[in-house]
Amino acid sequence: MNSALIPNLDLRQENVALPLRIDNPNTPAVSGRHTHSVVILDNRELDRQCLAQCMAAQKADLQILAFGSIEEWKQKSDEYPPLSAILLNVGGKKIDEPAVSEQIRKLSSEFASTPLIVLADSDDFGQIVRALEYGAKGFIPASVSVSVCMELIALSVAGGIFVPASALFAMRHLLDSSNSTARPLSGIFTDRQVEVVEALRRGKANKIIAYELNLRESTVKVHVRNIMKKVKATNRTEVVFKLNDLFLSGSSAASSLC
Repeated sequence: MNSALIPNLDLRQENVALPLRIDNPNTPAVSGRHTHSVVILDNRELDRQCLAQCMAAQKADLQILAFGSIEEWKQKSDEYPPLSAILLNVGGKKIDEPAVSEQIRKLSSEFASTPLIVLADSDDFGQIVRALEYGAKGFIPASVSVSVCMELIALSVAGGIFVPASALFAMRHLLDSSNSTARPLSGIFTDRQVEVVEALRRGKANKIIAYELNLRESTVKVHVRNIMKKVKATNRTEVVFKLNDLFLSGSSAASSLC
């Protein structure tokens, strides 16, 4: 956006908001001005440009780029500073929509050393888990402020993984309800597997589970594989997600696996 496009702009008027300055993706970066860049991917041009302008106003030393696809960025990637993070704005789309899930998987695989962060309108617990399962390093709900969004991106760049507080509350609810729903699961898992299930849901590593249950780590791995088979999961993250579904829905979900 260029102020020259706005006719008869009277700078003396009160309450006039001038357009924020943002680096145009079609213009090469100025050498020495920015050390790193963040790419916003969103096929909605107005949305991505507005977000990019707001983010650029928050971080002067970080070049904010906005593109409709990663292919567009690749065509000009040599003109910009090293890439620090990718912010994929899915808006109101569901994470498990085939096009969205495939995009997350592809980006996280191709840019393995660069954190992929999902920005979405929803903070649904299931959607967050799926985004992380597909390879995202963070999930930011659109309800946060621009300044908070920038801090969360910085967290991901530093190696952290962010999820909304609502997800933690949902997990706490599931954990608090575990005592009342553990018995129906005894029809699926052995007593020892139930103990491993509880540990998996709390995010404990195999070594910790082995220590706490006085088992060999190899034995824990066997239990985990058997649990994966019983809940029809293909990886550890999916195991946790499906186990949480079982605990949330109780015996009806458990009986459906039998």
